[in-house]
Amino acid sequence: MPVNIDFAPLVSVIVPVLNEAAIIEQTCMHLLAACSGYSREIIIVDGDSSGSTIKHVNSDQIQTLTAPCGRASQMNAGAKAARGHILLFVHADTRLPEGAIRDIIEACRRPSIAGGAFLLGIESEKRIFRVIEALANLRCRLTRIPYGDQAVFIKKRIFRYMGGYAEIPLMEDIEIMQRLKRKGLKIELVGKSVQTSARRWEKEGIVYAVIRNNLLSFLYYAGVSPCLLNKFYRIQSKS
Repeated sequence: MPVNIDFAPLVSVIVPVLNEAAIIEQTCMHLLAACSGYSREIIIVDGDSSGSTIKHVNSDQIQTLTAPCGRASQMNAGAKAARGHILLFVHADTRLPEGAIRDIIEACRRPSIAGGAFLLGIESEKRIFRVIEALANLRCRLTRIPYGDQAVFIKKRIFRYMGGYAEIPLMEDIEIMQRLKRKGLKIELVGKSVQTSARRWEKEGIVYAVIRNNLLSFLYYAGVSPCLLNKFYRIQSKS
């Protein structure tokens, strides 16, 4: 049955997860607080068919579902289920800045804006992360291509028009932004920072992770297939 648009939530927050049982309760509490006072829905999409993460979601204010494993597949599944006018894609270990929902709504009220994201912030006191943040945000300001850990938002009608995320194992965030730009659609960079966990850098080694991630991005821009890059990424992650 068609959804009456007058009663549809304004913002649909979509969170792809995999093996995030340890932090999902904190994520849900943060998103409920961040969205308080706004017409919204929160959708957690588990890439584990057994629902190992979403079984720990206890709030009846949050919708859960499973989808084939893969961030693009999971985000597309969440977008398909979403009823909001604006889609906000948030990683489980990313925290939105204060006033984020208001900023997103205000940006999307402008007809010229297709979507956007926030600046990158990394939740750590180590100075090296301030350098990583600065370089990442400089790149983003110059290219207008934000990455997925910057809390990307897109108007749903445009997301559907674009056909959603490409079903590729890596670089789905860059790929959709490139398509938006090729269509002449504008991407807003909100001047506030999300706070993303440093856990992956810490686990893999900060210098190693930075070099690998930048190398993968460079090779993708150079035309290397995301499927081939994914094989390299998996091999390096296991080594």
